[in-house]
Amino acid sequence: MKKTLFTWLAILAFLPLRAQTEHNFAVSKYLDLFNTIYRQLDIFYVDSLEADKLVRVGIDAITRELDLYTRFYPEEDISELKMMTTGKYGGIGSIIRMRKDSTVIIHEPYPDMPAAEVGLQVGDVMLKIDNKDLKGLSTAEVSDLLRGEPGTTFMLRIQRPGEKKPRDFKITRRSIKKSALPYVGMVGNDIGYIFLSEFTEGCAKDMRKAIISLKEKGAKRLVLDLRGNGGGLLSEAVDIVNLFVPKGLKIVETRGKHLAAHFAYNTNSEPLDTNIPLAVLVNEETASAAEIVSGSLQDLDRAVVVGCDTYGKGLVQSSRELPYNSSLKLTTAKYYLPSGRCIQKVDYKRLREAAEIYRTTGKRIDTTADSLKQHFRTAGGRDVTEGSGIHPDFEVKHDTVSNLIFYLSTDDILIDWGTRYFQSHPSIPAVSEFAITDEDYADFKKMVKESGFEYDRQSGKRLDELKKAAQFEGYYDDAKAEFDALEKKLAHNLDREMEHQQKDIRRLMANEVIKRYYYQAGIVEEMLKDDDDLKRALDVLNNESEYNKALGK
Repeated sequence: MKKTLFTWLAILAFLPLRAQTEHNFAVSKYLDLFNTIYRQLDIFYVDSLEADKLVRVGIDAITRELDLYTRFYPEEDISELKMMTTGKYGGIGSIIRMRKDSTVIIHEPYPDMPAAEVGLQVGDVMLKIDNKDLKGLSTAEVSDLLRGEPGTTFMLRIQRPGEKKPRDFKITRRSIKKSALPYVGMVGNDIGYIFLSEFTEGCAKDMRKAIISLKEKGAKRLVLDLRGNGGGLLSEAVDIVNLFVPKGLKIVETRGKHLAAHFAYNTNSEPLDTNIPLAVLVNEETASAAEIVSGSLQDLDRAVVVGCDTYGKGLVQSSRELPYNSSLKLTTAKYYLPSGRCIQKVDYKRLREAAEIYRTTGKRIDTTADSLKQHFRTAGGRDVTEGSGIHPDFEVKHDTVSNLIFYLSTDDILIDWGTRYFQSHPSIPAVSEFAITDEDYADFKKMVKESGFEYDRQSGKRLDELKKAAQFEGYYDDAKAEFDALEKKLAHNLDREMEHQQKDIRRLMANEVIKRYYYQAGIVEEMLKDDDDLKRALDVLNNESEYNKALGK
């Protein structure tokens, strides 16, 4: 028996070594094959090869097979990586966008930044940077030209809509750091509201100041809005949670293949307020560090979470320096919250598919089967799941964005109308008093119709598909009258549809106007006027028994 046991132990010890040896052989084999194939192509292929482009295609194909976040950055893209990790870069401080005619425009200047300070406006078409003609360049290429070392100066030529002559602006680049807290205010007699857009360096200190300021104004309860927050620095996320929970608690843990990727992040400071009632707003675009904050506060039974399932990014990225001043950002671990759950959605491949569907249609799809969602317990014993991001304590259902709204929001006509409005209105009332008038709406509607605006009508497409299927199966002739009647009812009628969806269109128009006068802070304030998530959060915060029950107290 002793000899048999020893034999089995030896076999079990050998298996991992054998698996590692086979893996190493496979790596060596395919790297050798890749190198040999490229050399053969370089020698014998009929045309000369561009090594930088062809090998880059291979590198990008490899990283695409892994997840959404692993990516190679050549030397010329390193500034983009630095901006992602620090939130800082040298530039003019404005979002840019490409129009349908392939020109690049100023889309959203940041307050107190070079673009806004020199007088650039939303809709300005960029023509030249110094002597470089921008015609035919992509937004990424234009962005690269706008960025540079802080303190350097360049000339920007733009064409302002409605003017005949171009304008020239001398702009000095600065270190750009967007405000992580674009809007802080009161949303009731004693409820404070903080919109946190990203986790950049110093945002936890700014958050502390904001909370103190709100409490001085009479805030006895708080709403922390993390909707649309894609994450950022993990250390800042931990420090923000630490504002509300005691020192010495584990907030998040990372675990990876190598021991170096295993690390626990604990609160290490005295909290600001462990008792103030807190609601956290989340949506499908709440990701990464924002999910750590909302998820850990939920796991520790410190806050109620309101909204809908978050994005589900529980993967940790690290940067590895490579030869020739390049870098590899790769996934090295996963995040685990205090309950032990991981917030990562299980199917990486479907996440890419879901992201592409959302980018092109504005529609969301679930990427994780319910059978894969494991259950865990919060500090107080409440049930929480993993595999689908953070599921809110109070779920708010939202109507799906209609095709008309999706296409209007991405069409040039909305920007053109906003530019025309801005040029004819030197000022507007405060956001709390501003409203799109009936005359404004009629003007926009007229402009949309005259522009030849078109959008993809899914109902018409589905009807055509159904007709083809009925014809193929031989049912069409018998059902032709019904098909004709349905086709008539679904006939394209822009007037009717713009009236039917007038409320949502007015909201788009208001945002387009307000951002030109009050920047992102104004957009947030406008959004809060009719916000179902905020309404639900206020209902819960105003009902002590419901709040305590949700937290298992």
